[in-house]
Amino acid sequence: MAKTLSPNTIALVKATVPALQEHGLDIVRTMYSRMFQNPAIRDLFNQSHHNGEAPQHRALAMAILAYGSNIDNLGALTGAVERIAQKHVGLQILPEHYPYVAEALLGAIKEVLGDAATEEILAAWGEAYWFLADILINREAQLYQETADAKGGWTGWRDFRVEEVRPESSVITSFVLRPVDGKPVVRHKPGQYLTFWLTVPGQPPVKRNYSISSAPNGETYRISVKREPHGLASGWMHGEVTPGTILKVGAPAGDFYLENKPQQPLVLLSGGVGLTPMVSILETAAANGWDGEVHFVHGTQDGSTHALGDHVRSLASMCPKAKVSIFYETPHVEDTAGYDEAGLINEAWLAANTPVETADYYVCGPKAFMRAMVAALGRLGVEQSRIHYEFFGPADELLAA
Repeated sequence: MAKTLSPNTIALVKATVPALQEHGLDIVRTMYSRMFQNPAIRDLFNQSHHNGEAPQHRALAMAILAYGSNIDNLGALTGAVERIAQKHVGLQILPEHYPYVAEALLGAIKEVLGDAATEEILAAWGEAYWFLADILINREAQLYQETADAKGGWTGWRDFRVEEVRPESSVITSFVLRPVDGKPVVRHKPGQYLTFWLTVPGQPPVKRNYSISSAPNGETYRISVKREPHGLASGWMHGEVTPGTILKVGAPAGDFYLENKPQQPLVLLSGGVGLTPMVSILETAAANGWDGEVHFVHGTQDGSTHALGDHVRSLASMCPKAKVSIFYETPHVEDTAGYDEAGLINEAWLAANTPVETADYYVCGPKAFMRAMVAALGRLGVEQSRIHYEFFGPADELLAA
């Protein structure tokens, strides 16, 4: 593949942007329908993102539109491309899978746009697709190799035995995982996730990502999973997984992490089960003796849904400049302790209680929480470079799998 796209391809792709704005969602629906006719390709994807209203379809439609609109300025998509590569590595996407996507995408464009999708336009989109695919394939190869070369690293799916199951709240349970082979595990970057291949009776293979909620220790991982209403995977995890259960696990992945000791104040801002990567970061801070300013700010419904509260406060006590602030949206009478504020985390509180002029903010939680917090930080003047976030479910980003 050429190192640059031809001027003719760039012009033709940009010329299709209005059509993508009008028909992008139909193209994506048709593309997935074509791909999922092949069970081997279908099983690579998290099917919960493709049910009902299928938010992943809208996210991918927006992504394709973003790619077409920025085809002459791909530097604007660097961060999104990295997120895709990390997701693909977690899902074990390999170079041989890309032709299936190409065939489905180009076929969908032709089916939806009809005669407007001329051979010239299809050729341009084919070139554009493989240009991006080559970038992803090369980056993914690098990530696979880095993990394989690391102490305790592996490729593909590795068997882990559940060593401990520990309820953390009425809706969240922690699972401690140790590899069946007894060998070390790669030290994850605090904030990263594991991808699971779950075998749920009566279902095709189920793929899910769960954030690691422990500091790296080279021996085990801990995940803390919320039982979602009608959640296929989380319901099975909570109802059927016990000590001794064997799970297939991909190596740690994800671009949401804290790599080194922070040089600026750190604010860990989470909602609901979004606290899991934040606990990993705080546990790492305590284990490594960080002496910088750390704010752990978490919101949940009430005391019954509050997970890992005592653990978080214990960790914070090991850090000289750590402060914990817990919000209960609707505290009950019996919630006499465990929280610091009633109601929702809000812009005024963040302005008064966190160092908005200097801090790096790590934000994780449900989409509504994410949107509210990122918007609030923006209004407070926090530069985008200081706001780091992780979505649960499909992010409205470029080509998320």
